[in-house]
Amino acid sequence: MKAADLTELLESGELSTEEVCPVLFAMSILGQRWKIPILWHLAEDGTLRYNELKRGIPTITNIMLTQSLRALEKSHLINRRNLDTVPPHVEYSLTERGKSLIPLLKQIHNWGKEQMELVVNATRKND
Repeated sequence: MKAADLTELLESGELSTEEVCPVLFAMSILGQRWKIPILWHLAEDGTLRYNELKRGIPTITNIMLTQSLRALEKSHLINRRNLDTVPPHVEYSLTERGKSLIPLLKQIHNWGKEQMELVVNATRKND
């Protein structure tokens, strides 16, 4: 189920917080492949323009970047700021809600790094 669906069901009162698993709700917001890398880049680099994000995540397509940014904005994890310049520019930054995820992302980063080292060490022992 999508984050928007769960959010709408909670907002409408059709579901209560007791009926929705918090982990499932969190994963419905963050579970899409590109959202965490986008949040990570914004946390590391601060406010970024669209093309700066695209360069930071070279394997993401323009469509997926746009869709992910819209979803993160809808979830109130990032801010989108239109600059009235010629040519027009858009900047993205983390909201306070988005910033609250950074300690968790750092823990996931550290855990992933440990797991990669375990895999490499196990492979070396088998050689």
